[in-house]
Amino acid sequence: MGSYGRKIVGENIDRVLELLNKAFADEWLAYYQYWLGAKIVEGPMKDAIAGELLQHAADELRHADMVSNRIIQLGGTPLTTPKQWFEWTNCGYETPDDPFVRKILEQNISGEQCAIATYNSIIEEIGLKDPITYNLAVQIMGDEVEHEEDLQSLLEDLGVILK
Repeated sequence: MGSYGRKIVGENIDRVLELLNKAFADEWLAYYQYWLGAKIVEGPMKDAIAGELLQHAADELRHADMVSNRIIQLGGTPLTTPKQWFEWTNCGYETPDDPFVRKILEQNISGEQCAIATYNSIIEEIGLKDPITYNLAVQIMGDEVEHEEDLQSLLEDLGVILK
């Protein structure tokens, strides 16, 4: 990032980099959780659910790329090891020990709700002190809201089948 772009962020740059690296950790863990869940999911509607999980995994990977690019623009370094992802995460990682479709959906809905809260708090804290990061967080939060809606719809459909 150019010097004037950094100047706009100003004294908040360390905090912005911290928030972004925590979000970066969340995105990588969400990617893996979705990807693995799609591979192991079992039960009714598993093919539809696996397809949705793979689409969401691709979105989470794209989010990680977007966030890492912003970290680099600000002169920072994205977290460099998976161990750091677990140390920095806001949302954690729910191991898909139970591959039943309902459990996989519930775990991922929980993850999306945490992601929505995380990006909302970034938006509230950063505000227009850093309009680029603000816009990035708004864009990603929109995707996360859509993911939550998709997963909740699948869970509702599953409920009808399992009655």
